[in-house]
Amino acid sequence: MKRTFCSIICLLCLFGFSQVVSAQVRPSTFSVTPYVGGYLFDKDQKVGNAPVYGISLGYNITKHFGVEASGEYVSTNYDLPVADSRSSNVGNYRLDGIINLIPDSRFVPFIFAGFGGQSIDYPKGVPNRAATAVDYGAGLKYFFNDRIALRADVRQIYIFDDSRKDIEYTLGLSFFFGGSKPAPIAKTEPTPLAEPRVEEKVIMLKEEPPAETKEQMTVAAEEPKTVILVLEEVHFDFDQSTLKPEAQVILKKNIERLKENPKVNIIVAGHASASGTEAYNQKLSERRAAAVKTYLIKEGFIVSDRLSTIGYGETRPAVHEVNPRDRNSAAAKANMRVVFEIVVK
Repeated sequence: MKRTFCSIICLLCLFGFSQVVSAQVRPSTFSVTPYVGGYLFDKDQKVGNAPVYGISLGYNITKHFGVEASGEYVSTNYDLPVADSRSSNVGNYRLDGIINLIPDSRFVPFIFAGFGGQSIDYPKGVPNRAATAVDYGAGLKYFFNDRIALRADVRQIYIFDDSRKDIEYTLGLSFFFGGSKPAPIAKTEPTPLAEPRVEEKVIMLKEEPPAETKEQMTVAAEEPKTVILVLEEVHFDFDQSTLKPEAQVILKKNIERLKENPKVNIIVAGHASASGTEAYNQKLSERRAAAVKTYLIKEGFIVSDRLSTIGYGETRPAVHEVNPRDRNSAAAKANMRVVFEIVVK
């Protein structure tokens, strides 16, 4: 039993440490977590293992530390034969302190410890028991969004009544309330496409040039001009590489302009904000560039061998992010983008 308990804790922590994405735990939030699971009793308590049902009320003092009060119920049976029904009811109650190990993550591993008590209502004729207890364990939360998270816990409960040790494993759904609300995502209105700029060299002469110079000027005038197209960039939601509807509108307008210049070669450059690790942001910028390339091909604009992609990660921000952990800042949103690098000859 102890070996199983320790193994589950290690797996939860290792899985959580491998999934760093971005801050999810927010300070000053209340939580309500209904949960179900299994309860393994110490054999000296003479009751069978059974499902456990409970609810927890918590408060995140900071994103690293919180407190939580829990109450739970177990309906089980007495192991020994008795004249009446063997039905037994168990109640647990406790107060825990929780430490979030990686609050800057969608997967948040945590550890906890606390104290409380246990009461067992045995069948008629068997003395009931009530004792104080301490508990400790670990868990993992997966945030679907800022308000809802799936949660798994494993804990050991030490009961100060002949030193009994129980083990509990649970799965619940946490709902969060209060705290600072994320800033609304600003809607980017498409801006008019800039007209192509034609760069030309002008040679100023004070007197009539010789015939040789005239011939060189004639050849230079016949050389193709270099045209630089300015196309509007598209933006993404935090930690996403899926094109938003407004981004698709922008791309369709860009495609119309590009169709007017069928000999272009396009470099699709992806970028990311500074929140998260450099390695993760590099991969995210590459996925964003690939998503735009796929859309351009799907819309029939250009064949794949005339498109290339590159990801710059967080290395070339459009706006400097003063607080990289603030994923909802205007600077962060400006950096979650894909831009086009195009030269038409």
